[in-house]
Amino acid sequence: MPLEKIYVIRHGFRSNWLVDPATGTYSAYIPSPTGIPADPALTSHGVSQARELARHLMTLDPPVEAVYSSPFYRCLQTLEPFMQNLELRKQQRDRKASGPAAGDDGVVARPAAIAVLKSLFPAIDEGYQPVVVPSPRGETLAQLQERVAVALRGIIEQCDAQGARSALLCTHAAVVIVLGRILTGQRKGEASGGKASLSADSFDAAASLITGGWNCELNSDCSFLSGGKERGWRFAGDESFPGTGSLSRGDAESKL
Repeated sequence: MPLEKIYVIRHGFRSNWLVDPATGTYSAYIPSPTGIPADPALTSHGVSQARELARHLMTLDPPVEAVYSSPFYRCLQTLEPFMQNLELRKQQRDRKASGPAAGDDGVVARPAAIAVLKSLFPAIDEGYQPVVVPSPRGETLAQLQERVAVALRGIIEQCDAQGARSALLCTHAAVVIVLGRILTGQRKGEASGGKASLSADSFDAAASLITGGWNCELNSDCSFLSGGKERGWRFAGDESFPGTGSLSRGDAESKL
């Protein structure tokens, strides 16, 4: 059975870090659990958001059957309450859910090694191989869009092969926006709705030859959070990406 729905969440409210403009050196007032200054944990408010998000995710239909995440600590920590809830459901109903797979996302600051992340988040699948790895030198907006498209196509193919009806992706604000653009074929006018927000896109088989091929059902929804929308985000400058292409299963000519 092909993938029917993709859920996308933005990580919760995180602590901050500093960058020395002269040297490019990262520092932080609050030590990171991974030992990397630019890989901060959630704040106490972010942890509360993650718990509220987890309760809401357990009500989704179809339920989440595969989980993918940025390997940065704040994303994995945002998923942690939900993964714990899935484990309880598994014990009660003998159902199985995939653990978060580190990879497919990131920024110039590098995440911790998989072995370190596994010690902090046991649900991580150590054997997962990322579809694409970001450049350590950073990327332009167009390069970001291309990388996300390649990763997303790989994730859809994996889920199709495994028979997963739905997948959950936890990532960062810029990637949330780019994912929405690629799935729907819409290039402008959207913004990330806030920390710990939820978006949902369903595959439209009847429109399989139309750019995008996915219908947006939720766009950065924060209605389930007691604090509502916080820290919305959008791209600055030129938001146009050349050749957005399509992730439709019927589009053999897609450049992505």
